[in-house]
Order: sequence, then structure tokens, then C-alpha cells
Amino acid sequence: MNYIDSVIEKIKNETFKRIVLPESEDERVIEAANKACKFCDIYLIGDESLRDKVDSSITILNPKTYGRLNEMCDTFYELRKEKGLSKDEAYDLVTNNSRYFATMLVYLGICDGEVTGANHTSADTYRSAFQICKPKSGKASAFMLLEFPNKELGNNGVVLFADTGLNQNPDSETLADIAFDSSVTYERLVGGQSMVGMLSHSTNGSSKHEDVEKVVNALNIVKSKHPSLLIDGEMQFDTAIDIDVAKKKMPDSIIAGHVNTFIFPDLDAGNIGYKIAQRLGGANAYGPLTQGLEKPINDLSRGCTAEDIVGVIAITCLQVK
Repeated sequence: MNYIDSVIEKIKNETFKRIVLPESEDERVIEAANKACKFCDIYLIGDESLRDKVDSSITILNPKTYGRLNEMCDTFYELRKEKGLSKDEAYDLVTNNSRYFATMLVYLGICDGEVTGANHTSADTYRSAFQICKPKSGKASAFMLLEFPNKELGNNGVVLFADTGLNQNPDSETLADIAFDSSVTYERLVGGQSMVGMLSHSTNGSSKHEDVEKVVNALNIVKSKHPSLLIDGEMQFDTAIDIDVAKKKMPDSIIAGHVNTFIFPDLDAGNIGYKIAQRLGGANAYGPLTQGLEKPINDLSRGCTAEDIVGVIAITCLQVK
């Protein structure tokens, strides 16, 4: 059983979570909705012309006729008026932009989570998310779950890479937040104990550079805030994943060689790294997913398949508290 199948098997026996999909104009989203409604409650944003295309259990909401529209618009205005948003602009965005409408559904607790991005850029997805469902503490970040054919890696082949989509060049404080959030995320979504590796081009002081110092400082911050967390660094990728290399480069580390939660020093490294793992390493890549927000709102690749969307919907259900 692959990772997504195991997630679906778990959540379908729980109280169904309510997931909103704002991009109902996309046939991939419609196909995914008809599959995902077997394990969660799906809300589509659109009009009743969708009814003939979707399962009868799926809820269709039209912003222009929705009974709580005024409440949603007023709430959004209150959230953003100090940023210069006018009441007319608030009403226009919530009524005519399906992503803002969907995110307000999540903010008000009408839905539990949102999956979007099949037809929009990550910037579009994150704009409404960050304006409405703000980060809990620190900064939000993006991560990928990678499922490798080699089941000895991570938990049954599943590992986490972060940050792969949001923070371009995080400072030490932000990198420390990403590391801690990723640890919590791994244990919640994958299971088992997270073992966090702070990645660098240097291992255990082998190189001196401000980029290395940033990672070391982040490690020290995490350790001071969360002393029980299993985390080590700075380390190169081979040290993190290969026990023989780890014995040579970091012989005193209980983390090196066993890392399942990989924290990259910047967005370039994280994004390039997961694509190499996917394209050359044969890993199934799930994401980019978001952590650190008050509510789960996840992005999709514009090249996603219907099955990819189903997978992200399933993981979003698992993120719901």
C-alpha cells in the first residue's frame, strides 16, 4: 500500500473533513472531487451547472447567492481594513474571486481546509491564504512529502523536504521555525519520530562561511527552544542519509545517517533538491504543502493530475486538527 492509499484508509474511518476546491472550472478538479468525496465532504465553488458533473454528495456553493456572503465580506473587510482595503474591494474579492471566497469558508470554520492552485500560481494561492488565515507563529513554510521506492528510507520510504516553496532565503530564526514545524508535520502526517537534519554544503564545521553560520545558528535556536527534539547539523546530504558516511563525518551524532526530515538552507536548494529526487530518484512527490497556518490551505502544481489532487486532498484532511 502506497502512502496516499494508507492516508485514505485512515481518514475514511474518521469523521469526514470538509475540503473546499475553488477551481471547479478545471476538469481535473471535477474528476478529483468525484473520487475524494468517498473519504471527505467536498465543497465546490461554482453554480448549479456543475450538478450534472459531480456526485450528489458534493456541495456546490455560488458566492453570489450564498446566504452568508455579507458576513464573509464584512469579516474580510475587518481583517484587512488597516491594510487599506475598502469595503467595496472586500466585497468584490470575496464575491468574484473563488479563492478568497474559499479561504473565507475555511476561516469561518464552514470548511476545514482548502486545496487550490491547479490553474493559478503559488503567489495567487498564498496571497489569499496569508491575508486571511495568518501564520500561527513564526512564518509559514512549504514542504514536500517524498515517497521513495527504497522503503528503508524514512518511514516506509516517506521523507519530508522543507522549505520547497515559500521562504527564499530564510534567516536563522525562520529556519529554526521551519525545522520545528517540519518535525511536528512529519510525525502527524507520516508517523514515527522525526529525525531532523539541518542541511548545508558543510558537515560539522568542515567549511567556514556565513551560509554555514546561518544553519548552525538555526540549530542552536531550535535546540534551546525544543531541547527534546531529535535534530542535528550542519550536515551534507550524504551525511544525513548514508550511515557509513555519517560514521566518518559525524560519528557522535545519533541523527546523521537516519534523517527523515530534511531542512534546506534556502529555497533554491530545497526546490531543486525535491525535483532531483522526483525526476532522478523515482520518488512520488506530494505537495507543495503548507505548514504554519492557522488552517490547512494547500497549493497544487499547475501540471498536476487528478490523482495528484486527490492525494493533496487526502493529506489536507490529515492536517485538520
